[in-house]
Amino acid sequence: MKNHGLQRFKYMFWDVIASCLSYSILFVYRREWLDVESAKLEFTSDYFSQSYYLGLITVSVFWLLAYLSTGFYRDIFRRSRLKELIYTFNAAILGSIVIFFALILDDWVSSYTDYYKGFFVYFLSQFLITALFRFILSSQTVRKIRKGKISFNTLLIGSNENAVELYSEMGNKTHTGNKFVGFASVHNNIRFLVEKNLEHLGTHTQLPDIIERNEIDEVIIAIESSEHEKLENIINILEDTNVNVKMIPDTYDIISGKVKLESISSAPLIKINHELIPLWQKVLKRLFDIIASMMLLILFSPVLLVSAIMVRATSKGPIFYRQKRLGLHGREFEMIKFRSMYEDAEKNGPQLSSEEDTRITTWGKVMRKYRIDELPQFINVIIGEMSIVGPRPERAHFINLIKEKAPHYKHLQRVKPGITSWGMVKYGYAENVDEMVQRLKYDIIYIENMNLFNDLKILIYTVLIVLQGRGK
Repeated sequence: MKNHGLQRFKYMFWDVIASCLSYSILFVYRREWLDVESAKLEFTSDYFSQSYYLGLITVSVFWLLAYLSTGFYRDIFRRSRLKELIYTFNAAILGSIVIFFALILDDWVSSYTDYYKGFFVYFLSQFLITALFRFILSSQTVRKIRKGKISFNTLLIGSNENAVELYSEMGNKTHTGNKFVGFASVHNNIRFLVEKNLEHLGTHTQLPDIIERNEIDEVIIAIESSEHEKLENIINILEDTNVNVKMIPDTYDIISGKVKLESISSAPLIKINHELIPLWQKVLKRLFDIIASMMLLILFSPVLLVSAIMVRATSKGPIFYRQKRLGLHGREFEMIKFRSMYEDAEKNGPQLSSEEDTRITTWGKVMRKYRIDELPQFINVIIGEMSIVGPRPERAHFINLIKEKAPHYKHLQRVKPGITSWGMVKYGYAENVDEMVQRLKYDIIYIENMNLFNDLKILIYTVLIVLQGRGK
């Protein structure tokens, strides 16, 4: 039986204990073995003063926030002890540097070598104590998995030779933690797995219902080469579920280096990662979005004011135009823009604009050329409906038309839509559905290579386009 909340609490509790012990070791070391003037001045009566307890609370909160922001406490039961050790080592180095710069670097010492000594003592104690507690917790979990006390409801997708072979290899081994509750077929041939007493739960088109009804933790895709045309559809369906997804590799996957050896005793599998960007980068991206959006709205407030006046002066209608778009996970929101078209421009239904579009006002053409009409979208960013960098959001009407030609459009809804994107940089505004499909490939590549460095490059290119007035 898995209790995720209790397991997370155990990790967090012992991480706090480890941070307190390591800070205490540093405190005692600096007072007893280093000539720290500030320590002499601070401790006049009791050995542990008020500043010590304040430091204790500060470093404990710091370490907890650091672990939470990097996603350490997620997927708490399925974790390699070696990877956990490497993570703990890297976190200890970086965190110790931050602690020293923030709390200790101002202390007076007789020699700068005392700083290095103090840092080494703190880093070593933080790493060793934290790693010891985590190793004990992880080892307890591993023992429970091997004894079958902890298991993960597993769904097998496929029913032919590959699925039968995988189930024969993994189905009766409890040490992997996989508890096969049944299989979902891709085609009608289900006899082989049924003969092995594995229950047929439905077809791949029923996956969301199967996963919810059977409380599935992990899905393993084991389909034949002849069934690969279904693979994209299966993965698209699984993206909306909160399960670990793995699949058996083919020869190309193996020689291209996609298969990573995670366990000597289990079958080689490719783990399909739903996380497009590490949690710590996601947090930094959100912070950047908020801070940059606020600063840009203040910086460009004169431009916003002039644009608002010009919109009102050059044509009848509201200053701002709110349009319903689909964002993260297909959720609908209202995107805010300066109105660049005449009122009732879409009275005959949704239409895409073009360079010679007579619906665009004179001032609207100027705004579009320099992307001024997009500035109010920084409000959408602050609210959390959009990001500064991300695929452009579209209306449901056009998304349905795009999906008819490119079903993989759904991948774009795995992230927040943005004001600018690589697709916008490379292609600009699309004038028809075919151009939307062409632009789509750039945004798919961006999503699969998402990181803060690529965001920065896209922002630089966007600024150059705006300054040169090359907005399409």
